[in-house]
Amino acid sequence: MRALDYHKLSYDIESWIMNYVNSTGAAKVVVGLSGGIDSAVTAALCANALGKNNIYAYALPCNSIPEDLKDARLVASNLGIRFEVIELTPVYDQFLESIEVSSNKVANANLKPRLRMMVLYYLAQSLQNCLVAGTGNRVELQIGYFTKYGDGGVDFEPLGMLYKNEVRKLARILNIPVPVIKKAPSPGLWKGQTDEGEIGVSYDIMDEILYRIDYDLSFNGLEDSAVEKVKNMMKLAEHKLKMPPMFEIEIL
Repeated sequence: MRALDYHKLSYDIESWIMNYVNSTGAAKVVVGLSGGIDSAVTAALCANALGKNNIYAYALPCNSIPEDLKDARLVASNLGIRFEVIELTPVYDQFLESIEVSSNKVANANLKPRLRMMVLYYLAQSLQNCLVAGTGNRVELQIGYFTKYGDGGVDFEPLGMLYKNEVRKLARILNIPVPVIKKAPSPGLWKGQTDEGEIGVSYDIMDEILYRIDYDLSFNGLEDSAVEKVKNMMKLAEHKLKMPPMFEIEIL
């Protein structure tokens, strides 16, 4: 894997955040704190870049795991940033009760991040001059392990080029609480769900596969099934990383 100076990386990302946010005419950022490492690192970088008073962190539980809310509070307290809890469970439950469509576990689960996206954009617009920070890392984005127009609906992605192991190392530099760094990554959409359990490949292996793809290296020593699985997921995820296609009429 690539050797990085993580103190310099932190500074470079923070400078990029500051320059990008300012270039849009904004000065503030809202971020959804899930209690996981990616959102914690994103919040820390944004706070360093823009100042703690310009970061608005929200926990948006939706039939969520109580431990995740506890970890989100811990992160916000550790960073010294504004933090508010907005309970979305009643809205979620009412929606499912109101719509006459047969139940689908994945559709129901993906409704949660889509509700959160709407709330974050509502809050950002209400606060004015405010952007929504994304929390996706390179692995999640490349294999499509996010909800389209849900947690994928953001204004910028500070961690979008970082492998998962790099996010973990950056978290230590940023003094993210150890329990948050060590907890098993999970979207938290249903009890017992973990990223690696659902995907079927560990982040260490996915990091290595993506690294070798990025740098055009051999896959020697890696299981063919894991490599093919990651490649297939990347192919299926391409539409998530692009603007919607349009039918084009040639202009003469």
